[in-house]
Amino acid sequence: MALSDRQQLQHLVRANHPCIAITTHEEDYALPLVVEAAAELGEPLQVWSVVGGLRDGMVADSPALPETEHPAAALYKLATEPAARLCAMLDLAGHLSDQRTLRLLRDAIHHFRRVGATFILIDHLDRLPPVIAAEATRFEISLPDEKELESITRAALSQVHRRYPIKIDLTRSELRTIIRNLQGLTRRQARQIIIDAVMEDRRFAAKDINAVLALKRQTVHTGGLLEYVETPVDLSEIGGLRNLKAWLKKRERAVTERGEAFGLRAPRGVLMVGVQGAGKSLCAKAIAAAWQRPLLRMDPGALYDRYVGESERRLREALRQAEMMAPIVLWIDEIEKAFASAASRSTDGGLSQRMFGTLLTWMQEHQSGVFLVATANEIDALPPELLRKGRFDEIFFVDLPDRQTRKEIFAIHLAKRKREPDSFDLDVLADISEGYSGAEIEQAVLSALHDAFDEGAELDTQRVAAAVEGSPPLSVTMAERVDALHRWADGRCVSAG
Repeated sequence: MALSDRQQLQHLVRANHPCIAITTHEEDYALPLVVEAAAELGEPLQVWSVVGGLRDGMVADSPALPETEHPAAALYKLATEPAARLCAMLDLAGHLSDQRTLRLLRDAIHHFRRVGATFILIDHLDRLPPVIAAEATRFEISLPDEKELESITRAALSQVHRRYPIKIDLTRSELRTIIRNLQGLTRRQARQIIIDAVMEDRRFAAKDINAVLALKRQTVHTGGLLEYVETPVDLSEIGGLRNLKAWLKKRERAVTERGEAFGLRAPRGVLMVGVQGAGKSLCAKAIAAAWQRPLLRMDPGALYDRYVGESERRLREALRQAEMMAPIVLWIDEIEKAFASAASRSTDGGLSQRMFGTLLTWMQEHQSGVFLVATANEIDALPPELLRKGRFDEIFFVDLPDRQTRKEIFAIHLAKRKREPDSFDLDVLADISEGYSGAEIEQAVLSALHDAFDEGAELDTQRVAAAVEGSPPLSVTMAERVDALHRWADGRCVSAG
């Protein structure tokens, strides 16, 4: 069983670490954590800030020791007259550009090491001078788990209800979805998002699932490395993909407490290969829609940088941000273009191979709720390591839609353009569009709509049929490539449709 933050901090203190550095924006969580640890250890605690000076940390509103507001004065007192085994100092890093203060802190740390005492530096910025960073033991504040997030949610709702009565209309399953979507946030962020979600209409209901996701996107900045992609509200807006939809339904049931108790683990990702325009991007959206998770797209082109080491750092940062946003669906589009040269000797000094290695390591080891969807058009360009069993839960082949699926796709796109599908001969349209991808069918509907508007007429079956027949599909213009893709997929992939 994992140790709590308090238990880990107590362990470091007992082990006589002379300096512990906590970098966090949640001082209102970190400082009480230190106070609780000190109380359980039975140790006195002093707390310093530039405003409050040096004071007794175990007594609320205790007076400051005279003339200890300046950090150098406080450090001198601690180094010469320690009154407690523990001392928490708030926002000290910004004062260490002063050489006198830096020297006094070094002396105080050496003194604390000799007497078995501990400095705990709590700061919102990670900018300790190297000489102090080398002395300090870093302590990471954990993010709240589902149990704590539920407690935070209930407390936030109670606080709002005391001021403005609210109505709560949620099933246990819907509450769990909201809690899951708060993962990756700090305690302060999660609390504020819940309050913001209920304040507009004074209700906490199923519709707030999307509101929480939208607020989470605004809260967690991705710096352009990850792009949020809008998804359909449900799978009825996506035609075909019957096998994929069935697979998603089974895996969704696995990501429950019953599934975990049964011995199942959360699925980690799928690779989508297939004909251009056949709907691989739509598959990524279908997964996000089915599981009610936000869909974030990673643009591999935005990761590469001319400076040595910067590209790898950007990839690690993008993956870290994805984990912070979890649970999410992470979509890497045309993955072969990002890591193609990793499959052969390249002229980029091994950059692609290092980037590819970083991605593979993360795919193998990450424990966060990030489900990876990678799409590819050029199978030959993919490094063979990516196709090894175990990298992905499944490799799906997204083929050109069959007749029934083409009918569904025509109906969906006509309905999106405010036309009643039943007023069109969908059987005729499905017959004449054999070999067309979903994207080509959509473009045919759009083209016919433009023609009808230009002629001042209403859209009908004949105009859509004319648009279909007037533009040959990719399966004809690139027949050899499509045939080669079918031969490769036979026996290697599961059909998505």
